[in-house]
Amino acid sequence: MTSYPEQFRFVLPALESKCNEFHHFDYDTFTEEDLWEFCVKKKWRKKDINTMHLYEMINDIMDMRASDFIAYHQVEALKKARWHDDSTLENIQHLLRPPNKK
Repeated sequence: MTSYPEQFRFVLPALESKCNEFHHFDYDTFTEEDLWEFCVKKKWRKKDINTMHLYEMINDIMDMRASDFIAYHQVEALKKARWHDDSTLENIQHLLRPPNKK
């Protein structure tokens, strides 16, 4: 379920267009909902979306770059990482352990 469904419905054609553009450049995992959530959580986090003009939203969507979207998702994944999980710590220790020389 997307946040702000009324606004999402209005800008869906712009989101579809941007999604098609990204798919053309082999970013096949992007969906319209993903792009919308990126805008809501990153681009417009300090704005009142209910009072934004339609042209502002569409301009922001059409100016979006794939690199911005990917960087945002990488940071979010790091925030959600379970750093205190035992298996994660074991993986980190294994990566940082120098190889045994024979």
